[in-house]
Amino acid sequence: MTGPATAAPSAPSAPATPASPLSGPSGCRAREVLDLVAGKWSLAVVDTLGAGPMRFSELKRAIGGISQRMLTVTLRGLERDGILTRTVYAVMPPNVTYELTTMGRTLLEATRPVVQWSLENIAAIDAARAEFDASAEPS
Repeated sequence: MTGPATAAPSAPSAPATPASPLSGPSGCRAREVLDLVAGKWSLAVVDTLGAGPMRFSELKRAIGGISQRMLTVTLRGLERDGILTRTVYAVMPPNVTYELTTMGRTLLEATRPVVQWSLENIAAIDAARAEFDASAEPS
């Protein structure tokens, strides 16, 4: 007759890794917001408006390479999301200025370190890309 089966002692389990804040139920909404601010031109507009209110033409001159249409679309999106305000002055010709809201200024504070990191690491990123591309080429 055999005795009762005994379970082998289990190995201690590793502590659970905390889930990413982007993986939870509210993470989808957070990704939506991050997509907005990570857009090609959004941070450039926010960073440029960090200097103070600007007219459309000033923004266009300050942000090299942006088309008039893309600047319009970007400004509308940022205004819709409460990142900036658009003020129309009733003069001839009409004068419109854009300015960061309080929330927009907090976004600027939050993203400046990422922009700085990018500037500090662009040469290393270029070197890594070149090395990767060279190793991926067929011989």
